[in-house]
Amino acid sequence: MKKIETVEMFRASIKTPTIAMFTATWCPDCHFIDPLMPEIETENTDYQFISIDRDQFIDLAVEYEVMGIPSFIAFKDSKVIGRFVSKDRKTKEQVNEFIQSL
Repeated sequence: MKKIETVEMFRASIKTPTIAMFTATWCPDCHFIDPLMPEIETENTDYQFISIDRDQFIDLAVEYEVMGIPSFIAFKDSKVIGRFVSKDRKTKEQVNEFIQSL
């Protein structure tokens, strides 16, 4: 998963089909799903996957109304096409179901 380093990098990434994972270093639920992300990426090759540190890019989190983390937002042509946003821990199955529903 590509780690976003700048807002410009984020904006360029979401031009193509992308799953953005908003995360934070202090988030235990983010650390729970992290080891499963390579499998999720392999199973969903129609999308690129990016990681955004919510604390580093708080303006993006506000712009996309990310309140709970980890949160997944799907983009195509720079537009949001789906959201899996909640404060709860997510499983691999739930993330795959979200992506398949797009």
